[in-house]
Amino acid sequence: MQSLVFDDFGSAEVLYLREIATPSPGEGEMLVDVAAAGLNFADVYRRQGRYPLAGKAPWTAGYEGAGRVVKVGAGVSGWQPGDRIGFTDVPLAHASHILVPQTHAIRLPEGITEAQAAAVLLQGLTADYLIHDVLPVLPGMRAAVLAAAGGVGRLLTRMLVHRGVQVIAVASSQQKQEICLACGADTAVGYDNWHTYAAGSDIVFDSVGSTLLQSLEAVKEGGRVVLFGMSGGTIPPVNPADFLLKSSGILGADLWSYLTSREERQLRADRLFGLIKAGHISLPPITEFPLSEGAKAHRLLENREFSGKIVLIP
Repeated sequence: MQSLVFDDFGSAEVLYLREIATPSPGEGEMLVDVAAAGLNFADVYRRQGRYPLAGKAPWTAGYEGAGRVVKVGAGVSGWQPGDRIGFTDVPLAHASHILVPQTHAIRLPEGITEAQAAAVLLQGLTADYLIHDVLPVLPGMRAAVLAAAGGVGRLLTRMLVHRGVQVIAVASSQQKQEICLACGADTAVGYDNWHTYAAGSDIVFDSVGSTLLQSLEAVKEGGRVVLFGMSGGTIPPVNPADFLLKSSGILGADLWSYLTSREERQLRADRLFGLIKAGHISLPPITEFPLSEGAKAHRLLENREFSGKIVLIP
């Protein structure tokens, strides 16, 4: 089998294709022939050394993808060779084959291709838990979405609009703001004084982190900031006493707190796929690269003008 690996941290040029032995599935595992694997900023950060990595070099990034079952290990039930399978939190995905625990397996429905599943699962399940689990999101609310033209931002905007929420989308360029409006946002603005446009919001969904103080200014009395990322760098310190007079607050949110079982993964994925098939949300534009061109794919993702989803095809 082939894996896209790196021995040292650095630019995309550290990536190379490596031939290794194809593993056999152990207890509760399935060997999957990967048809498509999602590329995310977390993979770039791992390559750059910004995220901790287990084990020793060479390292393989990637946590999201889809394919077909090749072989099942002992103790696996309900799956057989040839079944289509997706996954969103299984390491070593940037490879031609991967071992997927049955507990992490997601069954794909008809009408959703492996490339589409690899392009939407991680961001889609993130948007799903933000809508359903962190706090009540009700029709008629006003919500600001930061990084609204990104993978999560697009899907979150569409889900909010579908629920009857007024969305103020924040994106870095005119082109990206137009994307947000096409996703149904009522208003799309840049980062200069964005919080004044979003003033009075019930919720601010903040995946940037460095914008936390502005997010707190934007929420109304009794409003909440949902902090679920730090793509903009360091999160500034806040004084909890400042929340008292405004009755506002911050809720931290992380997907892995909610993907707690095989049943949870499938339920949420089915809900996501149902929205896609019904036309309530749409897939991002998908750009495919052969696994052998992984460095080129990384460079494109690092270009902040890029908007869409990159998948690697072994």
